[in-house]
Amino acid sequence: MPRTPHPAMLVVLLLSLVFISCSADKQGDLLIHGGTIYTMNPDQPTVEAILVRDGRIVFAGDLKDAAPMRNERTGEIDIKGGIVLPGLVDAHIRLMDLGRAQTELDLVGTASIDQIYTQIMERIMELRQNEEGKDAWVVGNGWDQNDWESTQFPTIADLPPGPNPVCLWRIDGQTVWVNELALRECGIDKNTPDPEGGRILRDGMGNPTGVLLNEAACLVTGHIPQPTRDEYKHWLELGIRACNRVGLTGVGAFAVDSLELALLEELNKEDKLTLRTWAVLQSKDRGWIKNQLQDGPRGETGDMLQVRSMMMFVDGGMGARSAALIEPYADDPGNRGLLATPEENLKKFATDALKAGFQVSAYAVGDRGNYIALNAFDQARHASGQEAPRFRLEHAQLLAPGDFARLTDLDVIPIVMPTHATSDMPWAEKRIGPERIKYAYAWRTLLDNTAHLALGSESPVESPSPLWGIYAAVTRQDHDGNPKSGWYPEHKMTVTEALDGYTREAAYATFAEHDLGTISVGNLADLTILDRDITKAPPREMLETGVLYTIVNGKQVYVSSHKE
Repeated sequence: MPRTPHPAMLVVLLLSLVFISCSADKQGDLLIHGGTIYTMNPDQPTVEAILVRDGRIVFAGDLKDAAPMRNERTGEIDIKGGIVLPGLVDAHIRLMDLGRAQTELDLVGTASIDQIYTQIMERIMELRQNEEGKDAWVVGNGWDQNDWESTQFPTIADLPPGPNPVCLWRIDGQTVWVNELALRECGIDKNTPDPEGGRILRDGMGNPTGVLLNEAACLVTGHIPQPTRDEYKHWLELGIRACNRVGLTGVGAFAVDSLELALLEELNKEDKLTLRTWAVLQSKDRGWIKNQLQDGPRGETGDMLQVRSMMMFVDGGMGARSAALIEPYADDPGNRGLLATPEENLKKFATDALKAGFQVSAYAVGDRGNYIALNAFDQARHASGQEAPRFRLEHAQLLAPGDFARLTDLDVIPIVMPTHATSDMPWAEKRIGPERIKYAYAWRTLLDNTAHLALGSESPVESPSPLWGIYAAVTRQDHDGNPKSGWYPEHKMTVTEALDGYTREAAYATFAEHDLGTISVGNLADLTILDRDITKAPPREMLETGVLYTIVNGKQVYVSSHKE
């Protein structure tokens, strides 16, 4: 069904004019100089100049020594006092959802139900003016009841009952809030049972309130008319461009299903994949997953698209009280959250995936969820005989005290999202109490107990900007500078540690540490060029720092219109 363009889409389309097509780039050498080049290589921390040839770095050193290597095809970038970094990589992102979010109602940061109600009515009025849109669903994403004066979950009474069905995703991407008409169209009433791994919130009479958690959300989303294949592909392109624009040269694309993988492969063949993408597969289609396990991993380190990881969902999020906890929520006694997948199924899946040669990633937030994920890793490692499987623990948001020491023993790489901490800090301690909060968002404890820690955003849950992520990691403050000393400041990272998380550690998490993550001779020329030195400026300046160039395989995939 045709969609009414959202204003955000028009903005993105205009911004895309500053992108340079990979296929249009000249393939000559490229000399970069004029500022500080941070290599992230301890043996040679900074250099004056680098020379790129055929997509790889062939020189890194003093500018005077690079001059003899130039020829008539050598291009030049003078960064005019800016800095060059190894290409920044977001280790955990929802690429298609990031693009989709730019075409639907943007509810991120809304401060009240009234604001959301106004956006819905404006969209309904737009749809009413279009004959084809009269029965269309109103879809939005990004609401968070913790940002409102009343932090209770909303209900159908807070939404217009019609004339269009409404489905609004919470910021965690696992909870939906729907109106009365949507419930009717989906056949959901007091007699509808909770699905395995999900929950329908109900009132005292047993009637659905309009909020559905985890797997219960599928009871609604399965009834929303599916976008066309071209729309899905457009979402991916929007997501890719948004990432390049904020300086990302690569991403771990999570929960990639059969359609998204097919579209990524198509974009890659069309030379439109300007973002190095490590696809992490996850699907409810068991037949497709079985086929993928039989086919095995594919893609080499230098390829723009690689498939070598499988993902399993363990639990939900703390904001919705669906993360699985060992003890009940402090603000909801009797509720220990939800397991999205039975424990035995997780163990079998992890074992099968590891035996098939795939890296295993577990989406785990709560302490019970992480404990169960680590148990599944342990069984899979023993069953496969692999000593260094590089398991990935996505979020690792709250761990039981005794589980931190297991990370190194099991060869687990935690993947954390720094901006989650600064978004969640107004309510997180209320959820889990003053004792457990010491082990939540505990980056310093993670760093002390594991050799590797990679960073991401889980965008569109958070902004895809790695600069925002670095700011959150080093300050543990919101953008207004609160709290003054940072939230549980003992868990702050240094700027170098945060940069490591977006460069060297992100490369290690994808088995690419010999080709990416540092600016070294022989490495792939994935580079992020910024307009100021974030290692020396006050942390707040990170929020104002501009991306001048994003370079992938030596090609300029984003050039700022303000680079001069």
